[in-house]
Amino acid sequence: MIDEYFSKVQELLDQIKNEQRHLLKEVAVKAADSIENNGIIQLFGAGHSHIFGEEVFYRAGGLVPVKPILEENIMLHRGAVRSSMFERSNDYAAEFVKELEIGKQDLVIVSSTSGRNAVPVETAIYAKKHGACVAALTSITYSSSQESRHQSGKRLYEVADITIDNLSVKGDAVLSHPGVDVPFAPTSTVTGACIINSIIAETIGILGERGVKAPVFLSGNLDGADEHNAKLIKQYKDRIPML
Repeated sequence: MIDEYFSKVQELLDQIKNEQRHLLKEVAVKAADSIENNGIIQLFGAGHSHIFGEEVFYRAGGLVPVKPILEENIMLHRGAVRSSMFERSNDYAAEFVKELEIGKQDLVIVSSTSGRNAVPVETAIYAKKHGACVAALTSITYSSSQESRHQSGKRLYEVADITIDNLSVKGDAVLSHPGVDVPFAPTSTVTGACIINSIIAETIGILGERGVKAPVFLSGNLDGADEHNAKLIKQYKDRIPML
């Protein structure tokens, strides 16, 4: 199972890189444009998908202007079953999106592997209404096999400006075993983390090519890093209060 899992993940990563490189680059260009225009990158996801926002926030070697949208009621630590209930609820997003301060200069990445639940769809629609570019991280195969739970009848990939397909199978479980009666082993977190980090890396590279000094964190465990990071934190603290 270990060998098979690694093989499956590698296949998916190769396919994403080979078939969607142009989309990854497109999102990175939008991110670079955003940063050049004093915008920030905001990331939203419910359940396990909120991991991607935390993955690239306040990260050594990563961009400073990154803001995870962390709504606790749809995160697992407040109760896993409870979080799923909230994620499915129409109009729930209205209770927190108005506090997000999303602007037309921002890039908003919304992650949901099934892409069918109301809150991610509502968040994407809200961000678009406020002029932001919205990129979706989802599974088109999984999502298109299920009816939307949003009142519009649309799924996440149907409302985003750009869609990156994480290629997760229906149910997000890629392995089987004769002694196990259900499929198992998800891939969406592994592929999603690679997708998000590749976009961040490409964004930094694009800024460098444009002659723009990329706002990149240094590891706080390196001598001299605190001064470097403090200047960048000061620059963005009004838009990213968590800094």
